[in-house]
Amino acid sequence: MRRLFGTDGVRGIANEYPMTAEMAMQIGRAIAVICKRGEHRHRIIIGKDTRISGYMFETSLSSGICSMGVDLMLVGPLPTPAIAFITQSMRADAGIVISASHNPYQDNGIKIFSRDGFKLPDEVEEKIEELVFAASMDSLKPSPESIGKAYRIEDASGRYIQHLKNTFPSDLTLDGLKIVVDCANGAAYKVAPTVFEELGARVVSTGVEPDGVNINKDVGALHPEHISNLVKRHRADIGIALDGDADRVIICDEFGEIVDGDQIMAINALNMKESGVLRKNTVVATVMSNMGLELFLKDNGMRLVRTQVGDRYVVEYLRNNGLNFGGEQSGHIIFMDYLTTGDGILAALQTLSVMKRSGKRLSELGKIIQKFPQVLVNFKVKEKKDLDSIPEVVRVIKGAEKNLKGRGRILVRYSGTEMKARVMVEGEDKGRIEKMAEEISDVIKKYVC
Repeated sequence: MRRLFGTDGVRGIANEYPMTAEMAMQIGRAIAVICKRGEHRHRIIIGKDTRISGYMFETSLSSGICSMGVDLMLVGPLPTPAIAFITQSMRADAGIVISASHNPYQDNGIKIFSRDGFKLPDEVEEKIEELVFAASMDSLKPSPESIGKAYRIEDASGRYIQHLKNTFPSDLTLDGLKIVVDCANGAAYKVAPTVFEELGARVVSTGVEPDGVNINKDVGALHPEHISNLVKRHRADIGIALDGDADRVIICDEFGEIVDGDQIMAINALNMKESGVLRKNTVVATVMSNMGLELFLKDNGMRLVRTQVGDRYVVEYLRNNGLNFGGEQSGHIIFMDYLTTGDGILAALQTLSVMKRSGKRLSELGKIIQKFPQVLVNFKVKEKKDLDSIPEVVRVIKGAEKNLKGRGRILVRYSGTEMKARVMVEGEDKGRIEKMAEEISDVIKKYVC
């Protein structure tokens, strides 16, 4: 059993186990030990989002890392993908992001990137856990003259902004477009508006006044209704809603209609295929992606490969199979030709480039897939029992699957970051699948709530 790491690093309520200052220091020490390979002076990048607890964890991680003889470079509030990019660009030994992504401010988390900009594989996270709970780290402490130093990289945001702009076709601009950008009072509150403005767009910014406790509060990718209303009010061409660490995006068209991750993948996959750059004509998504995306890709000479939930597993499959595009319905979109992880600003830029190149409005592009109705039920649990070992749960799921007759899907799982169960039912009749999702949830609650 994992003791610290979930599907996306370590996460929890700030100042409660495991997200305590003491644990962060231990994690910092363990990361430093893992990174010390070779004789060179070792360096780790630390970035964060705008949560008030970020100061505490930044200090604790820094102390732990320096205590083990590794230098660190602080970049302050920057999107998660920016840390991945800077880690790789500066040849650092690791990159750490202090963020709980789309969660409320009370939560926080620690995500780790390896020196090549990719999230750590499970086996390395397990080694970090072993070190955290072992007594052996005390024997690895360096002498006083070898303690690490801390530096601040003042131009980190500029490096990232320039990289993003370089991913946009050089023969195109955003001139003539009005864009509403919702930064969720999170890590992208400075860089996102700058990117779109410098490419020529007229930008209406919202969610750009972080105060430490308003991150993701009624704004951002989890609340797309906010961006939808602003697009209609300002008569904008597109709305772009990021989450707290800006690694995912939800877009809305000029009418305020939501365009989710599946639609973003469909728009960009078709463009990449027609441009001859979609490797093996394959898109990688998770089990949560709509059947409509799968059918669209098949009809257009492409195929969909599904992984378990989590953008890290999408990236892992892309890397291992020489592929370059994929993502999640929730808006984590990965363009491996440009970055090693999901990036909401990058995904928006690539979608804007399709709009500009084709001359089509987003409302037209967003209709290229016909989505099956999906119902998702989330509920808190007291424990995460093995659902396959509960006969009544197995029976209700199998019965629902039989009733769908191959024209839908059922996915039941626990959250990797929270004490929650998730039930997803997909099919052609919304009323019918809503009833199925409710029946399955009611049975599961009897055993885990």
